[in-house]
Amino acid sequence: MSTTIFESRYAIGPNEAKTLDTQGLRKNFLIEKIFTADKIHFVYSHYDRYMAGGAMPVSGPIKLETIEPLLKEPFFLSRRELGIINVGGAGLVDVDGTSYEIGHKEALYIGKGAQEVYFSSNDKNNPAKFYLNSTPAHHSYPTKRVTKDEANKIELGALEMANHRTINQMLLNKVIDTCQLQMGMTELKPGSVWNTMPAHTHDRRMEVYFYFEVPEGQSVSHFMGPTDETRHIWMQNEQAVISPPWSIHAGAGTSNYTFIWGMAGENLDYDDMDKSPITELR
Repeated sequence: MSTTIFESRYAIGPNEAKTLDTQGLRKNFLIEKIFTADKIHFVYSHYDRYMAGGAMPVSGPIKLETIEPLLKEPFFLSRRELGIINVGGAGLVDVDGTSYEIGHKEALYIGKGAQEVYFSSNDKNNPAKFYLNSTPAHHSYPTKRVTKDEANKIELGALEMANHRTINQMLLNKVIDTCQLQMGMTELKPGSVWNTMPAHTHDRRMEVYFYFEVPEGQSVSHFMGPTDETRHIWMQNEQAVISPPWSIHAGAGTSNYTFIWGMAGENLDYDDMDKSPITELR
């Protein structure tokens, strides 16, 4: 029996998004379920063919299997690369016979061409939660583990503006070579709730946010849409949201939290963005 669960979502434009009600927005952009014991969840988005999901091995190793949209390729990473950040207990990722120990908030990049990938946890009572992002790739780069200490760190914001945060650029061209995937983790300081302010768009790439370390009983309101006609989606702990190239992507929580961002498109310039002045958001 397959351990992989997936769904496919087609891309829609800003004009179509305007017609969606709350349930329509959530159905098209929110990824409610990331982790299930001994399963791999994926959402296959037609924005830049981006895939986001999670693997949570409990009773034993689980294998990264190909899915229906990729069946014309011999294995999952035939023409793809994969980024992993572990948000659970320590675990192992086995790539073609080589094992990589991935601790909490550590990352692993797996390049195009890897044939067999297995996920396992060191302790089933504290299982690993491997958050997964995958994009098409046309060049093969080496598999590499990246710790939080090895990340390129950027300190932004201030407590007075409720947005003091540390950006950990982990799977980024300043740290490792990738084809088009970029991933990192932003940690908000206690007392800060806003991420990514001022909001921005980047028409040359899409993005996915994964929110975690949201305290029990708290939530995050994620803002999306064109700068002159924004919408919001209320999100809970360990949920993700798809951000199209035409949309802003920012959020405010009822507490501080951490989120992982992943991007793909035609460029690797992290700073290629069009900022939206806060007073001009509508």
